Amino acid sequence: MSSKVLIVGATRGLGASLRKLYTSKPSTHVFATTRSDKQPESQPHVSWIQNVDLTKPDVGHKLVSQLPSSLKLSTVIITAGYFGLESFDTPDWGKQVQMYTTSAIAPVFVVQQLAKAGFLGEGSKVILVSSESGSITLRHESEGGGNYGHHASKTALNMVGKLLSLDLKPDGVAVGLVHPGFMRTEMTKGVGFDKYWDDGGAVTPDEAAESLATFIDGFDISKTGQYWAPRGPRDIGTAEPVLGAGLSTPLQLPW
Repeated sequence: MSSKVLIVGATRGLGASLRKLYTSKPSTHVFATTRSDKQPESQPHVSWIQNVDLTKPDVGHKLVSQLPSSLKLSTVIITAGYFGLESFDTPDWGKQVQMYTTSAIAPVFVVQQLAKAGFLGEGSKVILVSSESGSITLRHESEGGGNYGHHASKTALNMVGKLLSLDLKPDGVAVGLVHPGFMRTEMTKGVGFDKYWDDGGAVTPDEAAESLATFIDGFDISKTGQYWAPRGPRDIGTAEPVLGAGLSTPLQLPW
């Protein structure tokens, strides 16, 4: 049976790796979004959706207006994100607004528009890429404070996902929150986290995409509204200090 996958934020990092992974499956067609107004290079099994900017109020409308009217999506993965580095001494209003908008506001409008337009239905899966940094329980004094917008916007996203799961459960649509892993991306390098890649067990986006796709295969309505780390605790430095030893993979994360 063929499947239709929508990847929001498909041009780089985890989104690009997911796009490559899903298009390698002959029975899967990917609808991939880009912020650009230029058509990316044509690829087999990919339909590009342009001008999809998660910082704009019309993002949901812009997206659904470019999808085929008869489309039924099996999976939607919202991967797009922004990380603006902050400290207690240098909080940044603009960075925080962009992080909250991208991570926690835009997904509501994207998912709501997809549902209302009939692109989601019984058996559809919506995966919101969050982070273990959004877990209040896992925040530990060993890590200190700072990065307010990044951490708190992921916590807000977790609440958004939980609420969406309640709204969409009657329609048979499952909504999941995931920490895909600590990744070796331009985003983490851009905030200086590349110095933690080796000690922190960072993986490539391709590796994270493989484990995430496997998790999505087994994700269904019985897990809707839950928060998971498909790769387990291996790259979550506070997991064992807070939750103890012998943790499972995948790992259900605490809020």
